[in-house]
Amino acid sequence: MSAAYFIAGTDTDVGKTTIASGLLHAASLNGLSTLGAKPVASGCDVTPKGLRNADALALMDESSIKLKYEEINPFAFEPAIAPHLAAREAGVVLDVQSLLGPMRDILAREADFTLIEGAGGWRVPLSNQANLSDLAMALGLPVILVVGVRLGCINHALLTAEAIAQDGLQLAGWVANIIDGKTARLEENLATLAERLPAPCLGRVPKLKVVSPEVVASHLELDLLELDLV
Repeated sequence: MSAAYFIAGTDTDVGKTTIASGLLHAASLNGLSTLGAKPVASGCDVTPKGLRNADALALMDESSIKLKYEEINPFAFEPAIAPHLAAREAGVVLDVQSLLGPMRDILAREADFTLIEGAGGWRVPLSNQANLSDLAMALGLPVILVVGVRLGCINHALLTAEAIAQDGLQLAGWVANIIDGKTARLEENLATLAERLPAPCLGRVPKLKVVSPEVVASHLELDLLELDLV
């Protein structure tokens, strides 16, 4: 039975791709076929093959189902700015409908474990009217929230969880990604998050000197998602 999730973050640069890659790796270790996608990405490199985004490439590396880059990341923009601004500068119409088809194609591959990674936080705009959260709603996917653990993370996490619930989606789990290892009262903050967030904590990823999907996966508990693990 296939399972799919939308990966959201409490903010930008909180490690969504790091955690998503770790989750995909953990799923693969458990004998599941995997597929990760990044519907829209800003901050891409110019290459002979076209624009390429490091996050999308990382997801491709951890996907056992191999697709073309354009299928994984259908909308890529060079400047590292908000997607709606990057699309406007590129003269591209960016809305939910334009993203929905490619992501439904991803889900139609029916990998055992599929992750669709957002950009920035939950309310990142796509256009003047739409947000990236509208795509998650249109797909009806449960959400895995990456909490970037640093000063202020409790407020960001709780507000994001409230927005996810308000949008009618299930918070399937959350991951504490400790991006500031010197966060004051770290254990107390993590305990408060565990008490307040209405979903299981899938793992605590410490501040790592060497970041790799293998190492990140060792800090995650995929069984808490109640998947059919081998």
